[in-house]
Amino acid sequence: YAYTMHKEDKMDIFGILTLIGGLALFLYGMDVMGAGLEKVSGGKLERILEKLTSNPLKGVLLGAGVTAVIQSSSATTVMVVGFVNSGIMKLSQAIGIIMGANIGTTITSWLLSLTGIDSGNVWINLLKPSSFTPVLAMIGIVLMMTGKKSKKADVGEILLGFAVLMTGMESMSGAVKPLADVPEFTNILTMFHNPILGILVGALLTAVIQSSSASVGILQALSVTGAFTYGSVIPIIMGQNIGTCVTALLSSIGATKNAKRAAMVHLYFNIIGTVVFMVLFYTVNAVVGFSFLGTATNAAGIAVIHSLFNVFATMLLLPFGKGLEKLACL
Repeated sequence: YAYTMHKEDKMDIFGILTLIGGLALFLYGMDVMGAGLEKVSGGKLERILEKLTSNPLKGVLLGAGVTAVIQSSSATTVMVVGFVNSGIMKLSQAIGIIMGANIGTTITSWLLSLTGIDSGNVWINLLKPSSFTPVLAMIGIVLMMTGKKSKKADVGEILLGFAVLMTGMESMSGAVKPLADVPEFTNILTMFHNPILGILVGALLTAVIQSSSASVGILQALSVTGAFTYGSVIPIIMGQNIGTCVTALLSSIGATKNAKRAAMVHLYFNIIGTVVFMVLFYTVNAVVGFSFLGTATNAAGIAVIHSLFNVFATMLLLPFGKGLEKLACL
């Protein structure tokens, strides 16, 4: 038992292989899902999505809703990139959903702050991608086996593609999970008092573990030690929002120009939001001097900052959706 525990808790060559395998599955799943969507939609899905995203605010609510349910802004954004790639969704519709996904992902940090990292609640656990992915895969394969060349088979293909994609994402996260328990790796988080370095560290950590929810979770878990002040945590959280864009950027490898643009919108949204937020925040701080910056933070405090930032960025950039679109096209 001790031996297996010891074997599990470090990132070795097999961890790296798992990471590469996970990435391969992720990209393949993306491809299969896209192909299935193209076959099924024949315009139907497009019309539903057009109704749901007819104005940007509806798009934001849809993105937030979907992400809150599946607990992963990366997964939502990746799906949106897939929709844009298969021509089901226009870039302009995608923008609202991507913004909403950022708000939806903050629900996870609230759940984590309420329930601790591991929730014992069956229903909350069922909503985790790792729980419903096998079910989707099973349904998908049954539909494909029984449906031969019909709509049923195409729906099966979408479900299977999504399941493979999620499995890839899980195995990428799983491969790098041991890093969360490596003190040297997590200490990197506490080392920097320079906000810009803090942003970079947050972005890097999240890019490596492919999930802003997970890295915010790590931050919440670490905050129990009392080693973090609000001053050191805020830039890291900003960075985590930027790092989560990596998953969508990966999913746009080999996709159409518009799908690449959708992934870039996600990146621009978070970078612009972060820059504006930080400039405003530190300017006001220089004038007023926020007293809370020196106080130790806790899990709920981190959830509040995470939510506030994402709502702020969405409110700020929602009116400029067209501008983001132009920027992505550039």
